[in-house]
Amino acid sequence: MSSPSPEFYFPVPRSQRYCSQCAHALTQMVPPGDNRLRDVCENCGAVHYQNPRNVVGVLPIWDGKILLCKRAIEPRYGLWTLPAGFMELNETTAEGALRETDEEAGASVELSKLYTVIDVPHAEQVHFYYLGNLRSPELNPGPETLETMFVTPDEIPWDELAFRTVRTTLEHYCNDVKRGRFESHFYALETPFHIR
Repeated sequence: MSSPSPEFYFPVPRSQRYCSQCAHALTQMVPPGDNRLRDVCENCGAVHYQNPRNVVGVLPIWDGKILLCKRAIEPRYGLWTLPAGFMELNETTAEGALRETDEEAGASVELSKLYTVIDVPHAEQVHFYYLGNLRSPELNPGPETLETMFVTPDEIPWDELAFRTVRTTLEHYCNDVKRGRFESHFYALETPFHIR
C-alpha cells in the first residue's frame, strides 16, 4: 500500500468532540473553580484546555540586507515571509526560532535580541521574532520554501508579504534602521487583517 501524498495531511482543528483520555463525548462548561468555558469530559473529569500557540522566528540580516523566504505551503502559499513557525514542545523560543530558520532557509544565524512580541488573540497565537545576524550568506532552503532572497529595507515586497506580524516586524525594523537605534517592540494585533 502506498502512502498518501503530503497534501493529504492537515493540522487537526483545535475543537475536539471526544475525550482523548476515555473517548467519551465532551461537554462545554465552566468547570468548578474555573471562570471560562472549557471542553470537559463528564465521564473521567479531564479538562481539555486550549491555550495560545506560539510562533517563533527570526529577522535575519546579512550585510545590511534582510533574508526573506517565499512560502511553499499554505496558508499564504507563494508569498514572502520571515523564517518562522510554531514552537515545539521541549524547546525555548530562541531554540525554536533557530530551528525554524534552519528548516525554512537552511541558514545559520546568531541571535541578538528578542525584537517583537505580538499578541494575535483572534488567531489564538503569540508571535516572537528575534533579530539575528547570519553567519554566512550560504542557504539551503527546505521543502516549505520555494525560494529565498536578500533585500534592503527599500526593496521589501510589501504587497507580497504573507502575514501581518511579518509586515509589522519589518515596519519596526525599517523605522529603527532610520533612527539608528533598535528597541524591542511589544504590541497586539486586535482584529483580523488581510494584506491583499
